[in-house]
Amino acid sequence: MSIPGAGLGKGLAVTLKTLVSPSTTQQYPDVAPELPPRSRGVIALREENCTVCMLCSRECPDWCIYIDSHKEEVVVPGAARPRQRNVLDRFDIDFSLCMYCGICIEVCPFDALYWSPEFEYAEYDIRDLMHDKDRLGEWMATVPPPPPHDPLGEPSKEETAVAKRASAS
Repeated sequence: MSIPGAGLGKGLAVTLKTLVSPSTTQQYPDVAPELPPRSRGVIALREENCTVCMLCSRECPDWCIYIDSHKEEVVVPGAARPRQRNVLDRFDIDFSLCMYCGICIEVCPFDALYWSPEFEYAEYDIRDLMHDKDRLGEWMATVPPPPPHDPLGEPSKEETAVAKRASAS
């Protein structure tokens, strides 16, 4: 059996507690906020790592990544025939469509996409939220280094491979 008005009393208690506690307003434009480490802000592109495999654009649930490329022949001395490689012509992300899920970053097998903590890239016109590879590349300078490896954790694949090679020789 409940007491009539108990819910109203609980609600008023929460209101009174909030009323007497000091506010924690941040003065954002004047004082930059302290972001937690590895914050998600904008997607940065390391163009030299991109092999135009198109995994990021195929896995994107919003289809907001646009990639164009062309094939270029590379002559390798001593090879029977020239090899071909993809050259990135266009890499655009439409941030007006992006939902910042990070799937593109997770599926990239060549570490070409990273999270940058930059979050101040608002535009007056929605059409200006289409960022090209040059603008995405500018944010690589703000990408934080990866966290240090946990000494109590499992060694990385690279460390294991080096240890096997050292023990074999």
